[in-house]
Amino acid sequence: MKSALPFVQRVWSSFLATSGLEPTLIPRLKLVDAVPGHVKLELTIEKSHTNRLEILHGGTVASLVDLGGSLAVSSRGMFSTGVSTDLNVTYISSGGKIGDKIFIESKCHKLGRSLAFTTVEFYKSQRYELFARGTHTKYVAAAMKDENNRLEEYNA
Repeated sequence: MKSALPFVQRVWSSFLATSGLEPTLIPRLKLVDAVPGHVKLELTIEKSHTNRLEILHGGTVASLVDLGGSLAVSSRGMFSTGVSTDLNVTYISSGGKIGDKIFIESKCHKLGRSLAFTTVEFYKSQRYELFARGTHTKYVAAAMKDENNRLEEYNA
């Protein structure tokens, strides 16, 4: 399967350059791998990601579901990734504390003419213990017109 990593990195760079949230909250998020429909990410938890209990904040996880879903959509060749219509997060256990590394797997299950459906799963350390999962639905009809999209290359 063709690597989508260079294209997804380009989209991530655009987020960092133009968004207000991602460069502030998660500038050191690492893209590990990307193929059409599937993106792997890593993040080392920093103080800015935690709550007053000094563990990973649920809002950070929710923001990562939003971003992870968007990057999964981008792995299908969408430079413009649409807007959120629905986002859900299920918290299973604590995600960890400052210094812990988390692993994130995002999938775009369907990219239609108007909606894209994604899931994002969060794992602790190398044990791959699931601690949260989310779903993210995006409206993509207007985004389909972006001239920077590369649908023919990544959306089989």
